[in-house]
Amino acid sequence: MTRTSDEIKKAVRDRYARAARRAATADCCGPAVSDCCSEDPAGFGASAYGDLAPGEVPDVARLASLGCGNPTAIAGLRPGERVLDLGSGGGLDVFLAARQVGPTGFVYGLDMTDEMLALARANQVAAGVVNAEFRKGEIEAIPLPDASVDVIISNCVINLSTDKPAVFREAHRVLVPGGRFAVSDVVALHPLSDEERADLASWAGCLAGALTAEEYLAGLAAAGFRDAQVTPTHAAGPTAVSALITATA
Repeated sequence: MTRTSDEIKKAVRDRYARAARRAATADCCGPAVSDCCSEDPAGFGASAYGDLAPGEVPDVARLASLGCGNPTAIAGLRPGERVLDLGSGGGLDVFLAARQVGPTGFVYGLDMTDEMLALARANQVAAGVVNAEFRKGEIEAIPLPDASVDVIISNCVINLSTDKPAVFREAHRVLVPGGRFAVSDVVALHPLSDEERADLASWAGCLAGALTAEEYLAGLAAAGFRDAQVTPTHAAGPTAVSALITATA
């Protein structure tokens, strides 16, 4: 059975809308606790940000985190840089990046889910972050001009796309020459079968859409990236690992 792109997008959007609503109402220990970061194993969700000081970001931004790492820890962000977060969710990585680039820098958060965008904008007000903006859109068609950002970050989102070559092309397009791609994502340990890729729950859970490391590197190279590396960090189940992926435009 083959799933359509629309079916997969709906499953993904529904899961993240549900997570945003739960985080917004602080109901993160409800019946579907697997959607909530606070109960995730080490290296996932809020646990990837264990070094954050209390009150450093709004608690609800942590609760909405469904990532598999901390891309801001590897991006080497510098004051004055322009950053784009693909699939920005509740805004956690945007707020961390905004602090690192300072008042002369700027961070864009891109998300396709209305509920996550509303949550992120509310969190932005609560956090008092002024050098950031959240935009609605899809990572396969980034609503920014060519060569408009210095760094792209993302946290466990690219695996959710049904058109990863488009994601890589768009990322390369909006980065300045020499710009940096620094993301955390789930990477499959073996090429997935059609049956595995037909599982909508597994798609929304970041597994069925995962690329292998070899596929990731080939996709980045085809889009024009160089010096790409995939560094596994921790297990993401029996068939996948979480990894840090870096490349230069």
